[in-house]
Amino acid sequence: MADLQPASASQMPPGVTDPNYKPPPGRLGNLTIPQQHALEKFQKELQQEGKFVPERHDDALLLRFLRARRFDVEKAKTMLYACEQWRKDFGVDGLLQNFDFKEKAEVDKYYPQYYHKIDKDGRPVYIEQLGKLDIGKLYAITTPERQLKRLVYEYEKNTNERMPACSRVIGHPVETSCTILDLAGVSISNFYRVKDYVMQASSIGQDRYPESMGKFFIINAPWAFSAVWSIIKPWLDEVTVSKIDILGKDYKAKLLEQIPAQNLPKEFGGKCECPGGCSLSDAGPWNPNWEQQSEAA
Repeated sequence: MADLQPASASQMPPGVTDPNYKPPPGRLGNLTIPQQHALEKFQKELQQEGKFVPERHDDALLLRFLRARRFDVEKAKTMLYACEQWRKDFGVDGLLQNFDFKEKAEVDKYYPQYYHKIDKDGRPVYIEQLGKLDIGKLYAITTPERQLKRLVYEYEKNTNERMPACSRVIGHPVETSCTILDLAGVSISNFYRVKDYVMQASSIGQDRYPESMGKFFIINAPWAFSAVWSIIKPWLDEVTVSKIDILGKDYKAKLLEQIPAQNLPKEFGGKCECPGGCSLSDAGPWNPNWEQQSEAA
């Protein structure tokens, strides 16, 4: 007898055209009754306390914070309030309109960080090449403060432009990214000099944009990194562990299981060679020049 999926306490999200879409647990269309009640309570209390922002606080976002705090409404509310205060202090709302990272092409030479097309689940692919980091040349043309502003700008663009565009292409909600972190040639001394930025960036991702990680590939990982991972892995929850793959130099086949060859840059084992370089192309369904490839859907 076939397994039957329990009925959800919430309706499917709007705009779903993929007939095979099954929402993961804790998402719209797959909420338990207690989870639905937590969502309703969260929204009601935000409204009563004058903290509800209709244009941003939709059900999907509120559920991100609830999942991050295991559906404890008080803890989720504390997390969201801290995020809202941070947004004011950082000036987030004006970044998409006012921030101009003019040094992007130069920074790309010394610390490539970019979004590029989508994986087989429709998620935007984010690539960061930490091994190419040249801290001296990087901070001769930009500052840690502008790097953080760029990071937040990209998170906001991801939320407001990339993921909605991916959702339309794939036919169901896309709420996470697929990340490739390349450690080839990583220098411990260089990493130490940039560790404050890395720690701040990690904190912003975890605390201000929770539940954004869909898949995380760490490639060209040195032996010591893999050894440390084997020690901390048992302490992490199964969901987090299932999202992370620590790979050495033999990573290409694994990446191609998740990312179509035509969407993966050639240097990582794919077939894509964007004019002017993949790292500066901003290729993807969020780009007006994007040509949808059915194999990616």
